[in-house]
Parts: sequence; structure tokens; C-alpha cells
Amino acid sequence: MDKIALDTNIAIDLLNGKPEIIAAINQFDLVCLPVTVCGELLFGAKNSGKSKANELKYKNFIGACLILETNSLVAEKYADIRFALKQRGKPIPENDIWIAAICAVNNIPLFTRDTHFGNVTELQLLQV
Repeated sequence: MDKIALDTNIAIDLLNGKPEIIAAINQFDLVCLPVTVCGELLFGAKNSGKSKANELKYKNFIGACLILETNSLVAEKYADIRFALKQRGKPIPENDIWIAAICAVNNIPLFTRDTHFGNVTELQLLQV
């Protein structure tokens, strides 16, 4: 079964109906969301001008995806990734390290627009 995990920017593009994103995601059998992405989406909904409508839309979307949770293996991978990025002088946003760790532990590629994920060597990427 082909799985893909979505970064927040791709999830938003999908929710906004971007045809190229829909076409790319349709190649996969299962769409996954790292729990960190769920939090970012829900914050964005609450922080928007149409918070009630967006919250409902985002919660329905999240409910249709497989949620990738954190655990002690993810925490260890997070530490490894963060340390490696620090050693190479290539820091990335904190939440993105968690997203990378979750995807790496689950061996699921991440679909993202963010090029800084390329600095995480353990991560498989699909980029637009």
C-alpha cells in the first residue's frame, strides 16, 4: 500500500482544492498526517476569520486521514535529527523536526513545499 504523509502547507493546498496537489495525492492509497500537522491545522482554523467553518472542515479532513502519533521512538529520532542538524549548522523549525521524526520512524514519505526538509537525511520526500 502506497502511503504519503502531508506537511501542513500541502494539507492546506489540498483543502483549498489545488488541482496539482489533488492529482499528486491521488497516486497514493493512504493519506497520513503527523499529529504535529493536525495541531498546526487546528491552530490555523482557530486563528482564521472563519474559525467555526474552518475548524469543522479541518476536523473532518483530519478524521479521514491516518494520524501518525508520537512515541519514545519518535522522541529518540527527533533528538537524532535535531542534533545532526545542529552539528551541520542547518536548523529547521522545531515543529518540522517533529514532523520529520514521525515520518522517518514510520518510514512514510513526506509531501511538502518546504525545501529545508531536504536537510534531514533520514527523510523521504515528495516535493512540489
